Amino acid sequence: MEETLNTLLVEEADRLCGAKRYERNAERKDYRCGKRDRKLQTKAGTVTLQVPKLRSLPFESAIIERYRRRECSVEEALIEMYLAGVSVRRVEDITEALWGEKVSPSTVSKLNQKAYERIEQWRNRALTGKYKYVALDGMWFKSSWGGEVKNVAVLIAVGVDQDGYREVLGTVEGCKEDKEGWLDFLKHLKERGLKPPQLVTSDKCLGLVEALAEVFPETDWRRCTVHWYRNILKNVPKSKTKEVAAMLKAIHAQEDRAAADEKVIAVVAKLKR
Repeated sequence: MEETLNTLLVEEADRLCGAKRYERNAERKDYRCGKRDRKLQTKAGTVTLQVPKLRSLPFESAIIERYRRRECSVEEALIEMYLAGVSVRRVEDITEALWGEKVSPSTVSKLNQKAYERIEQWRNRALTGKYKYVALDGMWFKSSWGGEVKNVAVLIAVGVDQDGYREVLGTVEGCKEDKEGWLDFLKHLKERGLKPPQLVTSDKCLGLVEALAEVFPETDWRRCTVHWYRNILKNVPKSKTKEVAAMLKAIHAQEDRAAADEKVIAVVAKLKR
């Protein structure tokens, strides 16, 4: 890897100068004036780059950003370790074992700060598209919260655009799955530019349904099919779960309402036998 990167750096210097080293060329734009060594941490270990120096032109490499000391994938690994719950001190030991060089706790903290800044930019971005359908749900995760490990709710909104592609519109952590929590989240989406969708699907959370009626009164609401399946299957013996689930899916797979109604009658008759 070290040899390959250094070869690429030399080729970049040739393109910037308009000529190779010692080459006489009327189109030459600059001359080399030595090189400087620079360490770079990669997944293959720490490599030494020999970065060319030019007399007048700045050497801006497309291969490696100026001042960067680690490969992007290494930085991502450091952030993922921290977010997965690995302590900063432990990350220090792991980096030494993997790449032969320790990454200080302050460096890990700076990387995480950069990551959180990008996350906040994404969370507060303007919603300029049109979304006909939006799915809302809350998920619970164990997280470090206020110095303790607690079950923390994460509210999520996923939209479907005009072309049928799904996109995560927003997410917020720390809110409860009650009316107040959903009201704040829906207002946040509206302030960022979300227009009233045609249909919203979710579980049968009373607080969510009430909050939706306040923020987007013109939007239709339907219960999420998956949650509906789960509620039904709770009352089904485990030995019959797969069979009943297949029947429910067969009803929803029908091409129109009339065919679905016929399938319902057939399923009910079969279950009664």
